[in-house]
Order: sequence, then C-alpha cells, then structure tokens
Amino acid sequence: MNTAESELTWFKSSYSDTEGGQCVEVAAGTGVIHIRDSKAVAGPAIRVSRKAWVGFVREA
Repeated sequence: MNTAESELTWFKSSYSDTEGGQCVEVAAGTGVIHIRDSKAVAGPAIRVSRKAWVGFVREA
C-alpha cells in the first residue's frame, strides 16, 4: 500500500530561499521518496526508491 501524497509530510530544502525562488520539497513515503517543486504542490512529483535517494544525496 502506497502513502497518498495528501498524507505526506513535506520538508523544504534548506537551500530554498524564503522569497519564492528555488524551492524543492521532499517527503518519505512507503518505500519511496517523493520530490516536488513547492510552488506547484498540485503538480507532478518525482518518486524514487530510498536506495536511489541515498545514492543521490551521497553524490550531491
């Protein structure tokens, strides 16, 4: 069973500015990480496996 996106707790990137600029949010779901543009909360979200997310963060 996947977590409905409306039930997720989203966290804004610490690199996002407070003036509506570059804003990225992430939320941990069941087995996946959700990534979205905070200015388009109703828009599409990218979903990646936890393993892929760990690899991305490690390389970033």
